[in-house]
Amino acid sequence: MTRTFYSLIAAAMLVGTAAPAVAEPGGCLKYGAAGAVAGHVANKHGVIGAIGGCAVGMYQRHKYRKSIAEKAALWDKEHPMQGKQNAGSSWWNNHSSAANSQKAQWYDAEHPNDGSAPAAH
Repeated sequence: MTRTFYSLIAAAMLVGTAAPAVAEPGGCLKYGAAGAVAGHVANKHGVIGAIGGCAVGMYQRHKYRKSIAEKAALWDKEHPMQGKQNAGSSWWNNHSSAANSQKAQWYDAEHPNDGSAPAAH
């Protein structure tokens, strides 16, 4: 009982201090570690818990990245390039993850979930 209690305390401290708040959800390592601890504590099946946690982590990160890409595409659709003056700029041609994340934040700012109207430009 004492060993289980101390392992739970150690896991809680590790998860709480391992990484600061980030925008992207944890992947295979973070979820796999949590699954390994949970599987070990539950029925001494840490490897199976780690595999399940890794699969869940990869799926969560995939869902997050897919939603970011969809929001960035909606942003591009709602804010088409006005004229040809910026046709060669790196901003309009850049589809990196940082650019998509920024566009998704702007899309969220213009489309709040509470149903209120978007802010005036």
